[in-house]
Amino acid sequence: MDWFQLVSLSLIQGLTEFLPISSSAHLILPSQVLGWPDQGLAFDVSVHVGTLLAVLLAFRHEVVAILGGWFGQFAGAGSLVSRQTPESRLGWMVILATLPAVIAGGLFSDLIETTLRSSLVIALATLLFGLLLWWADARGSRSRDLASLTFRAALIVGLFQVLALIPGTSRSGITITAALLLGFDRQSSARFSFLLSIPLIVAAGALKGLELAETGSDAAIHDVLIGAGLSFVAALVCIKLFLAALDRIGMWPFVVYRLVLGVVLLGLWAA
Repeated sequence: MDWFQLVSLSLIQGLTEFLPISSSAHLILPSQVLGWPDQGLAFDVSVHVGTLLAVLLAFRHEVVAILGGWFGQFAGAGSLVSRQTPESRLGWMVILATLPAVIAGGLFSDLIETTLRSSLVIALATLLFGLLLWWADARGSRSRDLASLTFRAALIVGLFQVLALIPGTSRSGITITAALLLGFDRQSSARFSFLLSIPLIVAAGALKGLELAETGSDAAIHDVLIGAGLSFVAALVCIKLFLAALDRIGMWPFVVYRLVLGVVLLGLWAA
């Protein structure tokens, strides 16, 4: 990759991983408009590492509390249920909400890679799920917070997350949409979505890492390090600004952006 492609793709990955605007929709545009070649597996792994470190740093207090509570429930006397804490329950809910996407991804990975990764699918998903996000934000009661999250609600969000396997959907977008439809406020919806991203990014990065170990790579080490560094900074800034502005601006700017992007992608497909 040349420097412009390297910097652009790193920033795109970092900025779009956590915003409800679909990273796959943005990564297809440069390749189609500018004719960029595939960035390679090593680069994919590096930007996954960068975004993972960003969300871990941004939610370090929550992650430490959840891990401490979850592992702590297995120590001490009494039943496992009696040793439950709010943090350990949240840990179980993250696991529960992650399982549907992991199972579906394993079952339908070939279909996703061969059939769904088309410009038309990405364009339509960008438009459809953008409108659904607007409707959820407009109609949701926003009366619940993260403390009122139940296993049933976590499972429903997890089932919605399966839709993110369709390129153009946006993982963060569809999970925030589900939480808003269930009546959660914007901050709680976004925070639970970000917590759910951690195990999935770990899983995706591990799979790509294993594939990279098997196939090898001739990628330049400085490209890999720059990709990880830029995606880390972009993702961290994005998370901070998104959470700070969310209650004030709502979801409509992202909905409008998705509609414009979807129309552009449809135009590219038609052309």
